[in-house]
Amino acid sequence: MEAFIGWMEKHFVPVAAKIGSQRHLVAIRDGFAAIMPLIIAGSLAVLINNTVCVWIPALKFLTPVNGAIWWGTFAVMTLLIVFSIGYNLAKSYDEDGLAAGLVAVASFIITLPQAPEGVGWGFIKINYLDATALFTGLVVALVATEIFVKLIKARLVINIPGDVPPAVGRAFAALIPGIITVFVFGILTALITAMGGTSLYDIILKTIQTPLQNMGQGVWSAMLATFLITLFWFFGLHGANLLDPVMNAIYLPALQANTAAVQSGAVPPNLITRVFFDTYSHLGGSGATLGLIIAILLVARRRQDLRNIARLALPAGIFQINEPVIFGLPIVLNPILFIPFVIVEPILTLISYVATAVGLASTTYVAIPWTSPVGIGAFLATGGSIGAAIVALINLAIATIIYIPFVILLDRQKSKNDLDTPDLK
Repeated sequence: MEAFIGWMEKHFVPVAAKIGSQRHLVAIRDGFAAIMPLIIAGSLAVLINNTVCVWIPALKFLTPVNGAIWWGTFAVMTLLIVFSIGYNLAKSYDEDGLAAGLVAVASFIITLPQAPEGVGWGFIKINYLDATALFTGLVVALVATEIFVKLIKARLVINIPGDVPPAVGRAFAALIPGIITVFVFGILTALITAMGGTSLYDIILKTIQTPLQNMGQGVWSAMLATFLITLFWFFGLHGANLLDPVMNAIYLPALQANTAAVQSGAVPPNLITRVFFDTYSHLGGSGATLGLIIAILLVARRRQDLRNIARLALPAGIFQINEPVIFGLPIVLNPILFIPFVIVEPILTLISYVATAVGLASTTYVAIPWTSPVGIGAFLATGGSIGAAIVALINLAIATIIYIPFVILLDRQKSKNDLDTPDLK
């Protein structure tokens, strides 16, 4: 075990750390984080329309209100993320984020087909703006911002002499880079249309997005994702942040598709969505560490330090925050906890997938705050499914059972120092 950890620290951790700090992935991660309040607001609007407004007919007047909220948030998700990514990427270069975000949005709209068949110029289909276009939005936002920033750094800017308002100065500085960037995408769009009569959106959707999303709906892919998140965490790297760009790109469109299906009265098509993991797998945080806390409180008798840490970490763990137990116990580089920490989430993911597939739990379609407690989050994410809440609580019990034998081993350590350097040879 010590040899394995040493090898991973030498070869795996440095590569993972570089990936985690890569500016484009960080911009995507921060871009999604910035729009998450709006996504949650749109999901809650759909939830209210399909639960409260159905249960209480007197509140039907809220239906158009919630519909309008969904239209301005979830339905235009890609527009929001394009601006947010452009802004964050430009800021990472210490350039004008506002101008970059606006140029990225303009570039994205330029790539979209503007006239559905039989309709005049200027109409944009909703699936060109919602999460269906997410991959196209990601690509355009990154490329457009890179072009814009590089042109600014090449000093292709107009500097106005004299004392002018800062906003005016920034606008003129962005003038030439912005014009060149949008013309690049205008030319690209015209070439794609002339060569195949299609669009950048269609190309990316068919060649990249759809295959990845189909792969993501496989239970083995979902289990692998949870395994990697916990593996990164074991070595002290924020696994959720590292994989957020990939998880959001693959599973957020699945959530949006389920939300749109419910909104139209259809059956949600995707078993695994972005909130599926927060609902059923990340119980108390990555590694389902709420189960570990409960296991310590149940079976740890000799090690008072373990019990003290568990008591202190419990309130945060209830709300899915587990840094106190990950770094306080610690779980990081703790060989005794390696096995349960990395296997528990894949097991819970498999159980939850099967439960959803056979109908014991409803499909998730509401974007909930990731801090929602176990059971409550499942109830909300599925629009009020009691079965989903029960599955989440069963998962918590299973996680606790998985951790118990390893907690007993920890409890037999004589001191905190023994935990840091156990003799496992």
